[in-house]
Amino acid sequence: MKLVIGLGNIGKEYEKTHHNVGFLVVDALKQKFNITKEKKECDAIVSECNIGGEKVVFAKPTTFMNASGRALCALQKKYGVPACDTIIVHDDMDIEPGFVRIRNSGSAGTHNGMKSILAFANGDNFVRFRVGIGRPQTEQTIVDYVLDHIPNGSKIYEGISCCVEALSDLLNGTTLEMIQTKYSK
Repeated sequence: MKLVIGLGNIGKEYEKTHHNVGFLVVDALKQKFNITKEKKECDAIVSECNIGGEKVVFAKPTTFMNASGRALCALQKKYGVPACDTIIVHDDMDIEPGFVRIRNSGSAGTHNGMKSILAFANGDNFVRFRVGIGRPQTEQTIVDYVLDHIPNGSKIYEGISCCVEALSDLLNGTTLEMIQTKYSK
């Protein structure tokens, strides 16, 4: 079993913002695999399916970004998913738009959602798909930037598409090492 958690903030005002890249990836994966049923549990919106003979749970925490770890902990416990079978998808300002980095451990850096995940998680050996959003190009504050909507035509959408393809390959059985070689820049 795999658990895929996309990080973001719940609510209409946060849709398609830089900080909701994780939600956008999960939504695109659900569309790709024709998943329409959702339920609310464990402080998350959850969908389940079978991919390549394995159960996969997709989740979008409803706790807001800075408390994502609470949902992660509850979901891992409910479904019995260890850290090594958990995949976290989130935005990263230190990666240029259009690029994805894939790692199987590491620090939270400046990402508050990942700080929450690491505070609640039992270990840090889960896979991380980090989608580049870049940094503000104006005098805009970091908080305003991550909560700002992604402009139409932004390279961030290329990164989201790349992340969806990479995750799809991983869920269909391609090894993490092959995924990292093919997609991570």
